Amino acid sequence: MKTTLNINDTVMAELKREAVRQQRTLPEMVEMALRMLLRNQKKKPLPPLPSFSICTRDTDFHRFSFLEIVDPVRL
Repeated sequence: MKTTLNINDTVMAELKREAVRQQRTLPEMVEMALRMLLRNQKKKPLPPLPSFSICTRDTDFHRFSFLEIVDPVRL
């Protein structure tokens, strides 16, 4: 696919030097960098989900009474 990218001049100069060193074209270098970025992002574990308690020891709150309030049709 053909596309246009706006790349910082400093980054582009470094990319060109690295492309020459590796004997690759600029599109190959950009694609390789993007693939590495996407691959590394998929491997990062997700943070744990927060957990909340709706009951405290000072309340007499039962699961069924909560469901009756939230979704009485379901019961």
